[in-house]
Amino acid sequence: MADALYFYGVGRRKTAVARVRLIPGGNGAIVINGKPHQEFFTRPLHQGIISQPLRVTENLGKFNVVAKVEGGGMTGWAGAVSHGIARALVRVDEALRPTLRRFGLLTRDPRVKERKKYGLKRARKAPQYTKR
Repeated sequence: MADALYFYGVGRRKTAVARVRLIPGGNGAIVINGKPHQEFFTRPLHQGIISQPLRVTENLGKFNVVAKVEGGGMTGWAGAVSHGIARALVRVDEALRPTLRRFGLLTRDPRVKERKKYGLKRARKAPQYTKR
């Protein structure tokens, strides 16, 4: 591990973008947009998504995480922060890449909302058909 003030990673999910800094030698605090992550993510599912990269690489409690997130909603934010943490961990130690790759944490989830088409009510929902 190189001597650096912090390690940086950008994570994306849907329309959310997270800029993540990993600060070595911390107490494991995760701060998102200036607030503890429990204030933003009240659902245990979201809290689990955020801490997953640190758990699978056994780095939970070794880094303080500071993230700035914009765009999207709660689930997108959680996925973006997780992606950013995973990318920053690879900068910390390149040997963590296979582990993070195996759990699918380095892959950008490409799924986004499909656009509405003309003649339809939503992306795929058609108006009700009436025979007579």
